[in-house]
Order: sequence, then structure tokens, then C-alpha cells
Amino acid sequence: MPDERSTGAARPSPESAAVAPRRARLAAPWIVGGLTAVITAVTTSLDALDLAAPVQVVVTGGIALLAGIAAWGTQQSGPGDRPADRGEVEQGVTPAQLPPVIAHFTGRDGSLAELRRAAADGTGSPASPLVVSLHGPAGVGKSSLAARFAHEIAAGHPDGCLYFDLRGTADARVAPEEVLIGFLQALGVRLSTDPGGLPELQKLWWTWTKGRRILVLLDNARDADQVRALLPPVGGCAVIVTSRQPLHLRNTYDRRLREFTDESAVELLGRLAGRERIALDPVAAAEIAELCGYLPLAIGICGGRLAARESWTPRAMADRLQDERRRRLDELETARDIDTSVRASLALSYDDCSRTQRRLLRTLAMLDAPDVQAWAAGALLGVSDLEGDDQLEALVDAQLVECSGTDATGRMRYRLHDLVRLYGLERTEVEDAENERDAALERVLDGYRERAERVAASRWPQDWHRRAGEAPVSEYSAPDWLTSERPALLALLAQGAEHEMWNLVWRLGRATCSLFHSLRVFWPEWRAAAELTYTVATHMNDDQAVGIALLERSSVQGNQGFMESAYNDASEALRIFTGGRELWWRARALRAAGMCLRDAGNLDEGQDYLIEAIEAFTDEGDAWWRARTQRNLAELRLAQRRYEEARGLLEQALRVFQRNGNRYSEAQTLRALGEVLAAEARALRASGDSAAADVKHSLAAPTLERAIEAFRLRGEQWEAARCLRAAGETGDPRNGLRELRFVRESARTLETLGDTWGLARTRISEGRALGRLGRHDEAAEALRRAVDAFDELGDRWWQARSRRTLAEVLLDAGRREPAAVPAREALDLYRSLGNASGEARARAVLARTET
Repeated sequence: MPDERSTGAARPSPESAAVAPRRARLAAPWIVGGLTAVITAVTTSLDALDLAAPVQVVVTGGIALLAGIAAWGTQQSGPGDRPADRGEVEQGVTPAQLPPVIAHFTGRDGSLAELRRAAADGTGSPASPLVVSLHGPAGVGKSSLAARFAHEIAAGHPDGCLYFDLRGTADARVAPEEVLIGFLQALGVRLSTDPGGLPELQKLWWTWTKGRRILVLLDNARDADQVRALLPPVGGCAVIVTSRQPLHLRNTYDRRLREFTDESAVELLGRLAGRERIALDPVAAAEIAELCGYLPLAIGICGGRLAARESWTPRAMADRLQDERRRRLDELETARDIDTSVRASLALSYDDCSRTQRRLLRTLAMLDAPDVQAWAAGALLGVSDLEGDDQLEALVDAQLVECSGTDATGRMRYRLHDLVRLYGLERTEVEDAENERDAALERVLDGYRERAERVAASRWPQDWHRRAGEAPVSEYSAPDWLTSERPALLALLAQGAEHEMWNLVWRLGRATCSLFHSLRVFWPEWRAAAELTYTVATHMNDDQAVGIALLERSSVQGNQGFMESAYNDASEALRIFTGGRELWWRARALRAAGMCLRDAGNLDEGQDYLIEAIEAFTDEGDAWWRARTQRNLAELRLAQRRYEEARGLLEQALRVFQRNGNRYSEAQTLRALGEVLAAEARALRASGDSAAADVKHSLAAPTLERAIEAFRLRGEQWEAARCLRAAGETGDPRNGLRELRFVRESARTLETLGDTWGLARTRISEGRALGRLGRHDEAAEALRRAVDAFDELGDRWWQARSRRTLAEVLLDAGRREPAAVPAREALDLYRSLGNASGEARARAVLARTET
């Protein structure tokens, strides 16, 4: 049999074979209609013809039979033909419904690259379509990105591109039936009869998408139920969906779209307002982006307003957004629809929430805290933590609340986008009474107060109870909790004070200061909390509260080197507690005053206060505070070079802490004991007894290393750094480089913790360690940095000590003339302090510069 290709005969393709019967069927109405017209014409004309009656019947019946046969034939399905079910199809229709890409599309290169990879990797299997879901908050640019990506992949879907705005809000959402009817009509299906309900429409949709490569873009979906019925049943098709919450569709590439980066935000602003104009004031442009919360919709509105107002500068726009007399959301609105108003866009999501969820959003917006843990939601609503958590997660799903990450305690934290917060504040002013807002704030403050007191008492029970026994148990570790909650604590303390919630704020402030004190971290925040706690106490008409707040402020000031202010506060607290017969608190005030005098170099007067405090704690039966004050007195004896007395006091204190299982205090006492042993070793070496000095050094080093290890095991960075500094000051000539490493490690830790005073103190230790190694230039530089730091802090005793040490290092380097200046300055400072011991040492150093 000859080959058909060689004879030119063409075998019809399956597609053309299928098209012919469909064309015939589509032609059926025309054929039948035509034959019906012929029948009508013939039958009306028969009377005019001279035909017998039987002949007329035969003619009429024959024509009718012919019409019926034609209609039946044209409706038969050929091979490969699709049943139209209840509809008819018009051929040659290829829908192209994609919305245009905005001209200023900007800043989504990374997201587009991810979407391209998803399409290239074939996220949709041969048996199912590619489904891409983009979700995110209002105004983040989901629709723009979806349209851009849809246009990129449209060429791969030659059978048509369909689009529908699902208007996914409770009042305006589009039913899937309406969408399917629209899509079928766009594909050319003429629904000649009632298609029935959703199941029938879905079957018709599946029928007409089978074997085709169609792209579907569904914008503003409310939930997965609105989308599932619209998915084509097989591979080859692609569906892109945008929504304000994750849809959790199966076999879906689902991504949350984030706000712009700084660079993308400024780029969009420049594309709209003019790049040269924006380049003239990049600082103002960056402020606009930040004030817009990096939300593309808001930035686009600002760019459009700048483009329409050539007289406005970027600075003028930024100032308008910052102006408290204006509502920022008013500035971010050019009309009252969701494409030109941030407020209108947010209102869609807000209105779609339940009544309880809306109230939670409003009260969250009211809090000044940057973010909170989930329990705060229950407190704001006045319900259980579990119920509050459920409502909070519903707001997360609605893209009105964001997860800001997991904090140091392992809990998730939640925040509001800045513009959502502003919208929530607008709504709470309208919908909530002032007493309702105050009640919600009180509940949150009380929740923080309860947690802060529990954590603080667990960390340092002796600060909370006389003769404290076993520490209460907390679900959080103190360092983790304070690290996580520090910004919220400071913000809520200030907010509570503004609302005159004096008692709650004082208790929360007291617990916060106790944590800062015990951890020795976050020094600026510690001082701010102490100042606020004192201010609040003065409004309470409670002398004890004022006295305790004064001790808190004295502690942070003393630790930062402001000894005069610290002493004044401790003295005032002592006066209050003495007059009020608060004997335990009076003992603590005595100790605080003695510490201030000791650290200011006034050793003789300082020891009197400390000795009296030891007696007072003994009378109160508080062994822990007595032992702690003995350690403080031992450190004073060390400064007086009364080493044997210092060692005796420390050994007594160590026995108390070991007996009671106070491991933290035991480690502190080991550190002080190591410092005393090292000082004894240096004194022995200076007297020429190197053998005895080596023995003392051999005792000092392991004692300090035990303390370092104990603090490291507990995660006590500040205390470990203090021990490292002490280990770097032992002065053992056999371990010079090792001691320098200890000191520098201490400096790095203290710098990380923000302890300015501690870092300055460690610079002195570094200078000494370098001097012992003969690296005199480096030593002098480290000591000059210490001098500058203590000058800035205003700590006169350490100003004197750092200058005296600098002079000693310069003398060791043979530079007598430069050493004379810091030596004289040290002598003058010691004289002004009335520090006889320091004055004698400074005079001896000055004498060396003159020989």
C-alpha cells in the first residue's frame, strides 16, 4: 500500500477530527432553523398549489423528517469530542484577562526569583496544577507581584489567562459559582440552560479545562473554601492566589510577602517622585520609608503626592508624617478606596474580624510595648491565657498581628505593624471608653508585675524577704526573662506612670531594678528604671516605698561611679528607715552608705557604716546579709592592706554561704578571697620573699579559677568578667601573658554588657598587665583611656587611681617628666577626697618623678 505522505494524502489530526463534529453540532441550530423556515414556507404555500391532499401530506411529512434527521446528525459526538453538558461552546475564544502590571513595579526581585524557581521545578505535578499562594498584610503589594509573575508565565499557557477579584471580605466576598460562570463564559461556553449549583458548575469547569493549559489569577481570596472549587483538576494549568491570610491549600507553593527593604522603599519613592529629587535628601527619603512602615501602598501614596506637588520636598513630606498634630493615616490617603488609602485597606481586614478580635487589636495598639508574649492577649481581654492566645492567633491569620520571633525564654512574641497600630489607636478612641482602656492596661501591668516579682525573688530571694530561705521557683530564668522583656518593661513603666497607676508601677519598677542589680546588665535601662521608680514612689505617700526606691537608685549610681549622688541617696534612705523604725531596711541602708564611702576612697568612715550594718543584721538574725556585708568589709580591709583581717572575714562569710547552699554568694566570696591572696603574694614579692610569694600565687590562681568556672556554669557574664579581671591582676611574673588574656576577655564581656564603669576599671588592669610585660607604650595608652573614661563618669576616686597608675607605668618606662603630671593630679584628687592612704601613695609616686 503506497505511503499516504508520498501520495500527498493528509491524515486528519485527532484535534481536527474532534473539531469537525463540534462544528457540526454548533451548526445544528442553523440547519434546523433553516429547514423549519422551509417547512413553514412550503406548508403555507400548499394551498396555493393545485395538489391533491394526500400529496400535500407526503410533501410536508418528508420535509419534517429531513429536518429531524439533520438535527439528530449534527448533535452526535465524534471521537474525542467533549460533552457540553448543559452548555454550548463558541470556538476560537482565548481569554486574556490578566490585569496590567503597574508601571512603577519595584523591589521584588527576590520574591520573583523564588516564584520562577517554583514554576521551573514543577511544583504542580502532572496530575495537579501549579498553585502559588501569596499572602501578607494589607498594602504589602501582593496583587502587584501576582500580576507581574502571571504576565511572565502567561506564554506557557496558550489556552487562556483568567482573572477574578474575589473581594475576600465578609460582606463582599464572591461565591465560587459566580466565578465559575464567569470563567466558563470566558472560555466560550454558552450556558443555554440553568447550569445548576456548585457541583454541576464544577464538573463543567473540570470538563472544559481538561487537556488545556490555562493560567488563573485569583486576587483577594478570603479563605481556602473560596478557592478550592476554582482549581483545575489536572496538570498543565497554573493558579496564582493572593490573600491576607495563609490558605493552607494542598500541593501549594505558599509564601508570605514581607514589607519592603530600606533600599526598595527608597527606590519606589524615587520612581514615583523623581530620582533626582529623592537623591537630594536621602535622609528624608529614608524617614518617609520608615514612617510608612516600609509598606508599598503607603510609600506609593507618598510618592504620588510628591509627584503631584512639585513644591514639596521630601523633608516636607517626612515632617507631615511625623507631625503629631496630623493623623499619619490621613496623610497616607488620596481617596477612600483600598488602592489609594492605607486606612481603607486596613479597614477591610479589621471589619472581617470578630468583635473580640477587634477589641484585642485595639487594646494591643494601646500598649506602648514594642512586642509581647501571648499571655498579654488574655490579660488585655480579661480572659484566660489560652483563650487570649487563640484570639491572638486569629489576628495573626488575618495579617493584622505579626510574629516578631521567639525570645530568649523560648516563647513567641507578637507585634503590630506601625500603621496597624495607628489604625488600632484610631478605633479605640472611637469604640472604647477611657475606663475600659485603663482597665486593660492595668491588667497587663499587673501581669508583668506578678511575673517580674516571681522571677526577681527566684533570682535574689534575700532582696525580698528577711532571713530568706529557699528561693521560689520561676518558670523563666532571670537572664532570659529580662533579656526578652526589657524593652516592654521600660515602655510599660513609663505608660503606667502617665496613667498615674502609682502602686502597680512602683512594684513593677522595684522588681525590675532588683533584676538589673542582681544581673549587672543593661546599665542605662537600670538607671532609667530606678529614676522612674523613685519618681513614682514620691506620689504614693509611702515613706518605705521612697526609701527602697532611693536604695535602688543609689545602687545603680554607685555601680556607675557616681559616688556622691549614690551616697546622698543612701543617707536619705537611712534617715527614712531610722525614723520609721524599719530595722532591716535600716541595716541595708547602712551597708549601702558604707559601700559608697568605701568605693569613693573614704575607707575610715566607710568601715564604720559597714561594721554597724553587720551588727544590725546580726540583731535581725539575717545571716546572709551579715555574711555579705562581712565580704564588703573584707574588700575594704584589702584596700587598707590589712590582709589577715580581710582573709578572716571572708572565711567566716564563706562558711555561711556554703552551709546554706548559696552558690552564687560562695563564688563571689571566692573571688574576693583570691584577690586578697594575690595582694599578699605581691606584697611578699615586693619585700623580697619570692618563695612565699609563689606559694600565695599558687593559692590565689585556683581560687579565682574556681570562681570563674562557677559563674560561667550559671551563665553569670558580669560576675565571670569581674573574676577574670581579678585573675589578670594577680601579678604572678610566671603567668604574664595568661593574665593579659584574662583581662582582655573581661574587657570584651563588659563592653558587650554595656558596663562603662566596669570597662574603665578593667583598662587599669590591662595597663598594669602590659606594664608587667614591659610593653609600656601599650600600657600607657590603656591607662589614658581609663583616665578619660573616669573623667567622663566623674568618679573622683578612680580618677585619682587611674592617674596614679599611669604615672607608675611611665616611671617604669623611664619617663619621669611625663609621669609628673598625672602624679600631681592624683595627689590633688586624693587630698580633695580626704583619702590619707591614697594621698601617701600619690606623694611617693610624685617623689619618684623628682629624683
